[in-house]
Amino acid sequence: MTYTETDLDNLRKFYNNQLLNDTLPFWFPRSLDAQHGGYLLMRDQDGTLLDDDKAVWIQGRAAWLLSTLYNTVEPKQEWLDGAKSGIDFLNKHCFDTDGRMFFHVTRDGRPIRKRRYFFSETFAVIANAAYAKASGDEAAAEKARYLFGKCIEYATTPGLLEPKFTSTRPTKGIGVPMILMNTAQQLRETIGDPRCDAWIDLYIQEIETDFVKDDIACVMEQVAPDGSIIDHIDGRTLNPGHAIEGAWFILHEAKHRNNDPYLIKLGCKMLDYMWERGWDKEHGGIYYFKDVYGKPVQEYWHDMKFWWPHNEVIIATLLAYTLTGNEKYAGWHKLVHDYAYSHFHDRENKEWFGYLHRDGTVAQTAKGNLFKGPFHLPRQEWYCAQLLKNTTGNNLVSGLYEITDNNI
Repeated sequence: MTYTETDLDNLRKFYNNQLLNDTLPFWFPRSLDAQHGGYLLMRDQDGTLLDDDKAVWIQGRAAWLLSTLYNTVEPKQEWLDGAKSGIDFLNKHCFDTDGRMFFHVTRDGRPIRKRRYFFSETFAVIANAAYAKASGDEAAAEKARYLFGKCIEYATTPGLLEPKFTSTRPTKGIGVPMILMNTAQQLRETIGDPRCDAWIDLYIQEIETDFVKDDIACVMEQVAPDGSIIDHIDGRTLNPGHAIEGAWFILHEAKHRNNDPYLIKLGCKMLDYMWERGWDKEHGGIYYFKDVYGKPVQEYWHDMKFWWPHNEVIIATLLAYTLTGNEKYAGWHKLVHDYAYSHFHDRENKEWFGYLHRDGTVAQTAKGNLFKGPFHLPRQEWYCAQLLKNTTGNNLVSGLYEITDNNI
């Protein structure tokens, strides 16, 4: 199938309307914590508060979202004020005495849990950077750049964040180069940093060299330090939606670099490999986990449908289509879009359910918890609406790199 210019414009309007009149109103203003700052995001189907603890990841993500809407959609004071509440809470309560960030804190900011990986810091980078652009706050800009440097240090210093005993079977995951690539992209596109391009190049090279396996048409979730496949249960486990998120980060970089054909080909290849492995041909939707060799997966939720992989696949397929004009991607986009908005979307209460059984029925009703909040869904709707602002239908690939199934 193909999308006409009218189809694309209707999609733009749809995503913009969902973002501003459905997704965002579910969260704000009721999630703003007027007493302690930050956001109260652990909510049930109707918005009822389930827990007043705060996940540090999602505090940063929500501050990024509000700042980004201010920067790119409309400079609403309520969005800027809401973003400041999150930034202030992060900087006041979410850093330990050693400079590392917590993962989970109480409503008033007392620490509950800290993890050895540094994803809290990456979300603090993009939140501070987006807020600095919105507000002109130089302290926030300095904080973003400083934390980006710390993330690089954590990623490149062996053993720095490891516990006293580490596994005798060392691995590395695709998550680190993915999240640092996107963090650098966000930093570059808001306040700028001269380090970003070189690190983005490095992380793309690492993903392509170590995780993309052309011989078996797959993107691995984790590998041995030398890039080889670890033939044990954890080493064989794939997360198709996560790999496809990495694919659209690379396609986004291709777009930034004037539609770089090499990066378009790489991103589309990753999307193709993991669509074939991840799409449930019987019930629709994206499987959460698969085994690289088709063996049983350890996690019992392997065949469930989680919300966020569908957000990432919606972005990736639409971005692939707008960059290439390949009708296959329009067809895939329509499949995943229609599945997601007919199964995850809560028409009565707004926003999306997070977790479905394989057959598409709702597994539980929570809209927010330690991992789900206002990020993947509103980012998808915002990104797709922005992407389609200047897209024209029939002239889609005029002057662009045309990609077909035969040259992937």
